[in-house]
Amino acid sequence: MSTITKSVDVQADVTSVYNQWTQFTEFPRFMEGVDRIEQLDDTHTRWTVSIAGVTREFDATITEQHPDQRVAWRSDSGPDHAGVVTVHRLDNDHTRVTVQMDIDPDGVVENVADKLGVLDRRVQGDLERFKTFVENRGGDETGAWRGDVDRPAQS
Repeated sequence: MSTITKSVDVQADVTSVYNQWTQFTEFPRFMEGVDRIEQLDDTHTRWTVSIAGVTREFDATITEQHPDQRVAWRSDSGPDHAGVVTVHRLDNDHTRVTVQMDIDPDGVVENVADKLGVLDRRVQGDLERFKTFVENRGGDETGAWRGDVDRPAQS
């Protein structure tokens, strides 16, 4: 299992940044290798991704979500991964976005990519493209979902 933690500072207010991050169907516009995301309901998504010419589909569940603070998820199928995205207000016009992700690479290609730091660079690149996406829109989000999802009880 590998842990990736990356951050980027975005020139936009925390609410706009958070709202944009909740628009999962927009992720292919700034995430490398993400071909498509379907929002199945408030807490379930289906992803289609391409890594080194291999296309995979997997489902993920939002396990916790609190407006202007965090979105956490875990995979339900496909490569085993989970993570959290937090947004932190730096000032009225700047927000830090931090991604922490635990991933268990599946297969030879993904294991080699992990060992060579490709996954780290991909996450940082995705964050940089998210920053550009938001800033080029003047901080205007393409939509928002402001619902709360409470963390499941620990068993």
